[in-house]
Amino acid sequence: MSEAQFEQFVLPNLSRGRRGPPPTLSLHKIFNDILKALYMGCQWMMLPIESNDKGRPEIHPTRIYRRMRRWQADGSIDRIFSGTVHQLHQDQLLDLSVLHGDGTTTAAKKGGDNLGYSGHKHLKGCKVVAFCDRDCNIIAPFVTAPGNRNESPLLRDALPGLTGMARAIDADLQGSTVSLDGVYDCRVNRKAIFNRGMTPNIPENPRGRQAPKRGRKQRFDPAIFEERFRTIERVFAWEDRFRRLLLRFERISDVHYALKTLAYTMINLRHYCRN
Repeated sequence: MSEAQFEQFVLPNLSRGRRGPPPTLSLHKIFNDILKALYMGCQWMMLPIESNDKGRPEIHPTRIYRRMRRWQADGSIDRIFSGTVHQLHQDQLLDLSVLHGDGTTTAAKKGGDNLGYSGHKHLKGCKVVAFCDRDCNIIAPFVTAPGNRNESPLLRDALPGLTGMARAIDADLQGSTVSLDGVYDCRVNRKAIFNRGMTPNIPENPRGRQAPKRGRKQRFDPAIFEERFRTIERVFAWEDRFRRLLLRFERISDVHYALKTLAYTMINLRHYCRN
């Protein structure tokens, strides 16, 4: 990320120290070092640090990690992500007529908190549920859970974050279509979407019924549902470009989710930070 892009999208949302001597290394370089760890997937101690005039590393990797933890704890990383959504809405780059949601599971290799064994994926890890628009822009802060949790109840926790983000950017979701997989098909989820003025587009899941369900069939548009393979599934494919997120080696879940938030931030900034 260039210095001009950093000052426009990142710096206004970062917390800075008020006491002590000024830092010898700019926040722009520290933030780019965090992005290096996110893209390369290496350990913090193996980050390629540039040398100063004396031939020594200009900063120790521990200081980069501590700075990232400070920004994660005070909400700076969440504010950066929210700022990208607001910028996309101001520039009319969001298509909120259809919102696609889904969950993804990341395997954990070193243990840690907020983990569970997923019998469907045959791995131990954690999962998130995220929403994006029709142009692959991530809208809502994702909901996190252990890997053994069912994704269907997580939707009720994710919807308030979606509507809260819409209010923050002054966007109207009334009449929008929420397209989800069949795993989210239940009366409670459909009612939660209807109560927020949106329309669910979820294929009916028989769940091993012995007889067909009586009554009128639920509204379902197959054409909208097919978009999820070039929207939300593409977002998760782009997420795999960040090697730090392919496998979870962070024992602290908040650190892993902060890095995932940065990845979603960079996906949203692809309209402005093209190489």
